[in-house]
Amino acid sequence: ESFRPFAPSVLEEHMPEVFEMDSESPYMLLVAPVKEERRIPMTAEQEQLFGIEKLNVPRSDVPAITHVDYSARIQSVNAERNGRYYELIKKFYDRTGCPLIVNTSFNVRGEPIVESPRDAYRCFMRTEMDTLAIGSFILDKADQPEWKEDTDWREEFELD
Repeated sequence: ESFRPFAPSVLEEHMPEVFEMDSESPYMLLVAPVKEERRIPMTAEQEQLFGIEKLNVPRSDVPAITHVDYSARIQSVNAERNGRYYELIKKFYDRTGCPLIVNTSFNVRGEPIVESPRDAYRCFMRTEMDTLAIGSFILDKADQPEWKEDTDWREEFELD
């Protein structure tokens, strides 16, 4: 679903560097604008594009989470409330200088959200994901046996 941006999980102490927002959003319920200095204005040529071509134009230096109106649906993450998840994002920040990672529901369009390790593995093997983390386990798709199915999984659920 390339037209639908992901939501960011951002280290709470770094939110003011990325978003025009001064409150926490631990449950991904709030939307805020991306800071003006992080936005990428569209050129006159890009403004003339239509449909998916126009949607695919990067709107900021964090394009995967930036909506067409330069907003994002934010999850703020702190050490007290989010423990290990906070540490994961913090390590990413320490390596990259980027205080956020993308966050989305774990499902494919039209399918229910995964609710078990079996569902997670099945979705992982059916999609273009490279790595799956479940609890303390990390699975690399290249190390998995070939996935075989009798049916076309894209026809299993009706699209919304």
